[in-house]
Amino acid sequence: MRNRRRSLLAAVAAAWCVQTASAQDVTYDAAAVAAARAEFVERVVAEHGFDRADVESTLAGAAIDESILRSISRPAERVVPWHEYRAIFLTPARIEAGIEFWRSNAALVESAAGRHGVEPELLLAILGVETLFGQRMGRYRVLDALSTLAFAYPPRAAFFASELEAFLLMSREEGPHVLDALGSYAGAMGAGQFIPSSFRAYAVDANGDGIRDLWNDWEDILASVANYLAVHGWRAGAPVAVPADKGPDWQGPEPGQGLDLNATVGGLAEAGYVFSTDLPADAPALVFALERDASASEYWVGFHNFRVITRYNRSVKYALAAYELGTAIRDGYERASGSVLP
Repeated sequence: MRNRRRSLLAAVAAAWCVQTASAQDVTYDAAAVAAARAEFVERVVAEHGFDRADVESTLAGAAIDESILRSISRPAERVVPWHEYRAIFLTPARIEAGIEFWRSNAALVESAAGRHGVEPELLLAILGVETLFGQRMGRYRVLDALSTLAFAYPPRAAFFASELEAFLLMSREEGPHVLDALGSYAGAMGAGQFIPSSFRAYAVDANGDGIRDLWNDWEDILASVANYLAVHGWRAGAPVAVPADKGPDWQGPEPGQGLDLNATVGGLAEAGYVFSTDLPADAPALVFALERDASASEYWVGFHNFRVITRYNRSVKYALAAYELGTAIRDGYERASGSVLP
């Protein structure tokens, strides 16, 4: 198995010929892509008992899309500073859309939240950030996206080959209609933008109709997002993150944007960070800095639940945007309903 995977990576590396620094001009060697595809077919047939002709036919119909290669080289989380990234998601229109979605689907939202022990506003925030509550689920065929990145993008070929493998398994489990699914340039699917391995592991058939539908069935969608967060350790009622300042005793170093809970509440206070929390001194924490504007930074301390959100998307910008959007939606929902949620 290991030798097969090494051969696949070598074939993909050969397929990648030119990527400019601006990621605008991307070319690949079609013969090398074909070799990588053939290696993949050998592996999935041997490991999963797929019919060779069926797999070859399916992959022969997948396009290698250069626009996907350009997009994967410049995701928004990496190139957009925080103050611009935040402005994309924390808009009055998106907040109002979340409030209206909650009003229109209150029973489903609160059922999923209660069953899995995840605050309803976080479910809505994830859906709001990912697809604007199902309005923007992606325009690429998932099969094209995963094939492109598995066979023509060496930096993450192993990961996307694994996801393509999961997608083929998913089509066998869920039905061949899955092969026509649309999603993001990275192969994420449905309103919650699950990659195939996450779909197989965490998607839920909440209404018991025998179908895990993350495109059209909001009961399944909400329960699946909630299940994902719950399985990754969400703690109901626990804090997510708080703003922080550098106090007069702070001596550095300047924090980055790491995802690990590699500090404690007490340790950060001793290091000179000033923030407010009821958590004990030994509670795990992390500190990070983001671009408040072009010339200044803002500082945050994240806790266990913040780390859980980053398991959905490995970005502190994403996690903080989701947390702030959820808070804004909850506040707006409480104002609109005239009640305070528990």
